[in-house]
Amino acid sequence: MATQDRQPEYMSNVIGQAGAPTGENAERTPHVGYTDLREWIEEARKLGEVREVKGLSWQKDIGMAAEVILHDENAPCVIFGDVPGTLPGSRVLVNFFGGKRQRMTLGFSTDMTKLELSEAFRTQYMANLNRIPPRYVNDGPVFENVITGDAVDVTIFPTPKWHDEDGGRYIGTGSFNVTRDPDEGWINCGTYRVMIHDAKSVGFYISPGKHGRIQRDKYQAKNEPMPLAIVVGCDPMSFLMASSEVPYGVCEYEVIGGIRGRPVDVVKAPITGLPVPANAEIVIEGYVSPGNVKPEGPFGEWMGYYGSDVRNEPVMDIKAIYHRNNPILLGCAPQRPPDEIARYRALTRSAVLRENVVKAGVPNVTAIWAHEIGTARLLLGVAIKQRYPGHAKQAGHVAAMCHAGAYAGRYVIVVDDDIDVSNLEELIWAMLTRSDPATSIDIIRNAWSTPLDPRIEPERKAKGDFTNSRAIIDACRPWHWRDKFPKVNAPNPEQARLARQKFRYLLS
Repeated sequence: MATQDRQPEYMSNVIGQAGAPTGENAERTPHVGYTDLREWIEEARKLGEVREVKGLSWQKDIGMAAEVILHDENAPCVIFGDVPGTLPGSRVLVNFFGGKRQRMTLGFSTDMTKLELSEAFRTQYMANLNRIPPRYVNDGPVFENVITGDAVDVTIFPTPKWHDEDGGRYIGTGSFNVTRDPDEGWINCGTYRVMIHDAKSVGFYISPGKHGRIQRDKYQAKNEPMPLAIVVGCDPMSFLMASSEVPYGVCEYEVIGGIRGRPVDVVKAPITGLPVPANAEIVIEGYVSPGNVKPEGPFGEWMGYYGSDVRNEPVMDIKAIYHRNNPILLGCAPQRPPDEIARYRALTRSAVLRENVVKAGVPNVTAIWAHEIGTARLLLGVAIKQRYPGHAKQAGHVAAMCHAGAYAGRYVIVVDDDIDVSNLEELIWAMLTRSDPATSIDIIRNAWSTPLDPRIEPERKAKGDFTNSRAIIDACRPWHWRDKFPKVNAPNPEQARLARQKFRYLLS
């Protein structure tokens, strides 16, 4: 068928101990003011943070421009249109998570600091993990255009070649894959890279242990084809949840619905029956047959390296493509950190990580930050109010090994609660002055890593050994003589806040 129209102490005034808004925050109830990518763009326009550029090539120009844009936290969202040789009216959007739109995307006031924003995200959304099941509807804008049969051609969209050394065009960067567990029946929405092989097939890589990989392996073991739908034009909140550590067995659609306070409208993809957002920009539908593999990669990945070479990975045979009129592809290609991926992962993963650590029973955790320079995985800062001997070690080990922290970590630094863990300079200062290399570092070996890890030796990768080690650094004042530790020659957090408020004019 052819195409047809068819909290730390210095945050106590923002978030109360029980997680409920207090004081001035009582009037800052979160509200996600969009339900699809187009409504999000209109909200970003109101902030003056959208720029449109026309005529750049997918072969080189857009990737080069993204390299410039994505490292600047204050750079605008950019929509590339009129891309030569692509579907007329189609566009690609990059850098959704920067500027004031970081706060808008998560539904909060645009004047929050990043640590306040992460903590608000945790207390308002993640602490209770409210879930609202999706609502099935019969139709939606995603079916404005239907492409099936011989007309299927995934190359019509403005998919860039993001990095010079990439093995191909990666249509799946700001996307998510929709799969159904063949044994348990639950739906997973997970973000995994997707490379175009040709007009009618794409390949995708999933690291071992990820929920989509677990489901895919089950189909492989049964020697059954896996139904798959890839959403490559979604709203930013859906993308953020698809790329976050949602618990096993929980569908991301339910979490998104809980955040919005209303169900996500989904339609059954006509061929596989998988639920896809009714207002998605582009959906690719098909099957992954056992044994159907092709060389995939390389791809410039989130650690800032080509961490994995070319190897055979499963292939999706495309049976249908659905897209809105003038479709928008959401691009979120990794660069050397810090970059856009680092920014959104730092905010969301810090919130999820703190929730994991608190629910594991670690008391008096005042703040956690998963640092942008480590793309929110390689360097974790944990602040605690020390209560007993060993408290710092407990907090560090739990942060390193809980669900949100276990995958591909490196260093965990535990500090006292006078340190702003989101401030890299403060965190490293505390590590340099309060830890002792000989006695303050614990090493965890054989931890869960990834084939994308550039530090795993080629020989171990060849054997399927994708493990690494972790360093837990106790940078708190030593418990047994903490009262004798030298005083800091700086104001306390409240005094510093008042000084900044009173004398800010001197910096302008």
